[in-house]
Amino acid sequence: MSSCSKRCKLGFVKFAQTIFKLITGTLSKDKIEDELEMTMVCHRPEGLEQLEAQTNFTKRELQVLYRGFKNECPSGVVNEDTFKQIYAQFFPHGDASTYAHYLFNAFDTTQTGSVKFEDFVTALSILLRGTVHEKLRWTFNLYDINKDGYINKEEMMDIVKAIYDMMGKYTYPVLKEDTPRQHVDVFFQKMDKNKDGIVTLDEFLESCQEDDNIMRSLQLFQNVM
Repeated sequence: MSSCSKRCKLGFVKFAQTIFKLITGTLSKDKIEDELEMTMVCHRPEGLEQLEAQTNFTKRELQVLYRGFKNECPSGVVNEDTFKQIYAQFFPHGDASTYAHYLFNAFDTTQTGSVKFEDFVTALSILLRGTVHEKLRWTFNLYDINKDGYINKEEMMDIVKAIYDMMGKYTYPVLKEDTPRQHVDVFFQKMDKNKDGIVTLDEFLESCQEDDNIMRSLQLFQNVM
């Protein structure tokens, strides 16, 4: 690995840790303000106005995010290998590689094999400040692994198992091997309203919003984003 690649990986891990704390609520408001002041620069990322219009971030917040992203990863993109290594640090007691792969593909909306700042900040805006409907649409895209516009049971099983694998034995000390399959069977049966073997976006949205158990389970996703 080149020195530039190493610097990018290590720097982005540090940057991602701050974002992770922000997402999980472990970064205090005062600390956020301190970091904003420390990183605030007179800088206008290309397309800032467009991103401000497309996301729920202010101009100042976008400046800070862009500065951190570019300073820590000068190439301006994050590849899947780096993305996986970042996630592995947050979940040391489990195997995060599979879930990180699916999450990376959800961030990489153009399927280029890398995540640009625009991809990153757009997804972050939805997950942090989007409406319930927007978050559910994004989650549907995550579960729709082959991007055919539907979720089948195996796709749901793959994502759920990846989450359990990532959380590890210390989070689920009495987890039985067939627990993920049991959960998927219950949820899929509720979501597949016309019993055709697939879940459409409309079925997914309706099921999640009318069933508190499903909605609570989906909160796990947001907590491990």
